[in-house]
Amino acid sequence: MNPSDEFLRHAADCEQMAKFTRDPASRATWTRMAERWLQCAETFKVQSLAAQPPKRHRKGADTHH
Repeated sequence: MNPSDEFLRHAADCEQMAKFTRDPASRATWTRMAERWLQCAETFKVQSLAAQPPKRHRKGADTHH
């Protein structure tokens, strides 16, 4: 499993906990944790895209003469 998917799974778990808790302070904590996991997933996705080498076109692929 890639880290982004793992972070999203943790976020979903926190969102579930927020739904089922009756205490407003606990609900707020679980909601903040879910938001942080979502931020982690997004950050990982952006950084992994930035770290990829640029795609190169193959020679001869564009032969519009």
